[in-house]
Amino acid sequence: MPVATIAAFWGVSMLFVLTPGADWAYAISSGLRHRSVVPAVGGLLSGHLLATLVVAAGVAALLAGSPTMLAVMTVAGAGYLIWLGVGMLRHPASVRAQPEEAAGSTWRQAIKGFAISGLNPKVFLLFLALLPQFVVATATWPVAAQILVLGLVHVANCAVVYTGVGVGARSVLRARRAAAQWVSRISGVAMIIIGAVLISEQVLAHTAH
Repeated sequence: MPVATIAAFWGVSMLFVLTPGADWAYAISSGLRHRSVVPAVGGLLSGHLLATLVVAAGVAALLAGSPTMLAVMTVAGAGYLIWLGVGMLRHPASVRAQPEEAAGSTWRQAIKGFAISGLNPKVFLLFLALLPQFVVATATWPVAAQILVLGLVHVANCAVVYTGVGVGARSVLRARRAAAQWVSRISGVAMIIIGAVLISEQVLAHTAH
């Protein structure tokens, strides 16, 4: 699998991870309420890992030996990215501080994090829309292995960002309450551009053939 492809996916993945959402909200809540964010972040990461495994197994079966199906999923995924971007521009995310609570058990925090990410249908839709677009049909690696590697890159991005968000929750929320909205707007514009570029590439490739 080309290193350039992994690097490109890393950039797109980081864009999504930096967008405030349910995972951000839980990481911030844990940072405000508990001494350590490790259990909560660990639960969130396990949910993303589950999504990666499910998509790797299912998408590999669909895409193996089917370039046409890959192109269709790429266009569909690009359309979904544009839809998400428009939604983020219309309704930018906002994050608000919550009062501290007594710390719960480590396992309870982890299980809640897993439920938030692992049982969120938007996570699976995002992975279905995003991961197949970076699969190289001509690579020697199996499709499932490529998706698994990309998924692990995404999980690593999540680990860094969610931990930083949770640990820095107090100071960031007090100083810059509107920062999440600006991040959301910028990410929305970027998603629309990425989606448009992906669709353009597919149209040009189809026209060339």
